[in-house]
Amino acid sequence: MSSLFNPYPLIKPLLFRMDAETAHENVLATLKKYYQNPLLKPFISNQINDNPIQLMGLTVRNPIGLAAGLDKNGEFIDALASFGFGFVEVGTVTPRPQAGNPKPRMFRIPEKQSLINRMGFNNHGLDIFLKNVQESSFRKNGGILGLNLGKNADTPIENATSDYLKGLEGVYPYADYITINISSPNTKNLRALQGEDELNALLGQLQNKRLELADNHQRYIPIAIKIAPDLDDNQISSIAQLVQAHKMDGIIATNTTLSRDYVNGLEYVNETGGLSGPAVHELSLNVIRKLRQHLSPEIAIIGVGGILSGKQAKEKILAGANAIQLYTGLIYKGPALVKECADALAS
Repeated sequence: MSSLFNPYPLIKPLLFRMDAETAHENVLATLKKYYQNPLLKPFISNQINDNPIQLMGLTVRNPIGLAAGLDKNGEFIDALASFGFGFVEVGTVTPRPQAGNPKPRMFRIPEKQSLINRMGFNNHGLDIFLKNVQESSFRKNGGILGLNLGKNADTPIENATSDYLKGLEGVYPYADYITINISSPNTKNLRALQGEDELNALLGQLQNKRLELADNHQRYIPIAIKIAPDLDDNQISSIAQLVQAHKMDGIIATNTTLSRDYVNGLEYVNETGGLSGPAVHELSLNVIRKLRQHLSPEIAIIGVGGILSGKQAKEKILAGANAIQLYTGLIYKGPALVKECADALAS
């Protein structure tokens, strides 16, 4: 993005007059058009100096990533990557298409630069997702692409593993890393998979399947587990132990929170769903610090949640994360936030 002209502050008031989900869809569609037009592409592109790191055995151009959820179907990978991300994660995808929860299901709380969402893994399903991923050029040009997996809402929780195994098999040839999302608060009982017995069983089967796929494809693909911020110390310790026991490669900390302390008294506070924004920053820092105490240095931590400045990006790294991801901060700050975070971490 030109340092002389950042259009986002001009556009943002118009977007914030729209319903949050409608604005989200319009922005992504417009970004894609800009990206495809050589005259307009500079208005969305950031020039970011390489600051390579090793992440789960992968060489990443810089430690700033896009969090899953912004591009659920992998339709906008190249346009979003032009913001300057070192790595991009798309999804969450489920084996079968699903509509997600009834609308409205996304709510802005601008006074606190926060969002509440209860999207519910709305997506077009694995087949269309993989078609979109294959049509993108980010990965072919050396970018690192993560593919995020969930379970269908109508799959009973006791059968959740079968959905993750289907997803794993489907995305394996097209991913640089794969994320297992067991922490969305918007799919009934999903967070139960973070329990010790449930997680032990799930990770065991994922690792067995990964070894089989690695043999078939002659490629070892790292797997990260995305966890919630609303965990106690015993749960964090147990997750760290199981991730290492089953040879997973990373943990993404964290998803959205069910807590409403940060936005008490404001409009939409009583809406169900996950809260994202600054409230999650402190919660995720706590989880990252506790995880790092229990994890070997080889296990990567990707810090996500409530990053709205380069300073907060740095705090994630100082807490023990190897890299960060952005989502809600982009909605409030625009693409310039990517460069601000990259510059802060490079220094």
